[in-house]
Amino acid sequence: MDNIKETVLEVTFSILPITVVILILQFTLIWLPLETLIQFLIGVLMVGIGLMLFLLGVNAGLLPVGEMIGSALSKTKKLGVIILFGVILGIVVTVAEPDVRVLSTQVDQVSNGAISKSILIMAVAIGVGVFVGLAMLRIVFDFSILYLLAIGYGLIFILAAFTPSTFVPISFDSGGVTTGPLTVPFIMALGVGVASVLHGKSASKSGFGLVALASIGPIISVLILGVIYG
Repeated sequence: MDNIKETVLEVTFSILPITVVILILQFTLIWLPLETLIQFLIGVLMVGIGLMLFLLGVNAGLLPVGEMIGSALSKTKKLGVIILFGVILGIVVTVAEPDVRVLSTQVDQVSNGAISKSILIMAVAIGVGVFVGLAMLRIVFDFSILYLLAIGYGLIFILAAFTPSTFVPISFDSGGVTTGPLTVPFIMALGVGVASVLHGKSASKSGFGLVALASIGPIISVLILGVIYG
């Protein structure tokens, strides 16, 4: 019951500021039609209810399951299995990410179908999956995340020089949308689960950084897509 109350307050305080600002603008500057204003208020209500249910689901299901899967994978002591399922889980959770679908829809509309939704979603998902696999490798061998970050961003700068300019901003937005409400909690829980078995008390040091790595993968994959399209 306490968890439900905290979730309701958290969502309320998240949505309230943007609602208040828009209402102030409505009655001072923009004066939207009444029908549009009512649609906005209904949308705010639906978003609030959806976020409450989503966050309750994350806390009740996604986080515990992510940690359990990570723990079970690390107990196999098989590097190939850990990396393989890290890649697969990274891909499938990204395909289900709402933010990725919003971006792919907008890019499809702006490009008049030249960059289709399905191609962009798969490019982003594969990028996340590959880098989640690399993150699993880092956790197993416990080497510094700085090496992967430096190599990843170095590769981004090189690819950006050979990619059409229209793909560069899309690629960085693709990295941003993977830090959405579905991908982040699951991937973080997965990493902490793997690290807790392999490194015990140092799990907090080894298990974090997955989101930083996962956001590099889509940038690289979309830049490569740009090179192909270009």
